Amino acid sequence: MSASAGSGAMFDFYADWCVECKRMERNTFPEPGVRALLAGMKLLQADVTANDDTDQELMQAFGVIGPPAILFFDRNGREMKDFRLVGYFEPAEFSTHLQQVLAAQ
Repeated sequence: MSASAGSGAMFDFYADWCVECKRMERNTFPEPGVRALLAGMKLLQADVTANDDTDQELMQAFGVIGPPAILFFDRNGREMKDFRLVGYFEPAEFSTHLQQVLAAQ
């Protein structure tokens, strides 16, 4: 995975049947502070709603059991494994995490 324009990336594994994914989409991602922090990253999302062979292969390739899982990549396209998130996060907690990711990129 390559990040463009010297920015890092956030890769979000999402599914329509995932209650916690929907909570993140509704409560966390739209929050102005979160949006401001995300503006500095390339945003990618894998919709694994179908949970078919392709989705299973993608999740296996990244070591993801299922959504919600959020992976972060540095400016060189390497996953920042220490910053991986699994599950739901409130806006304040997610903002703090994003600040740490951005500082480490």
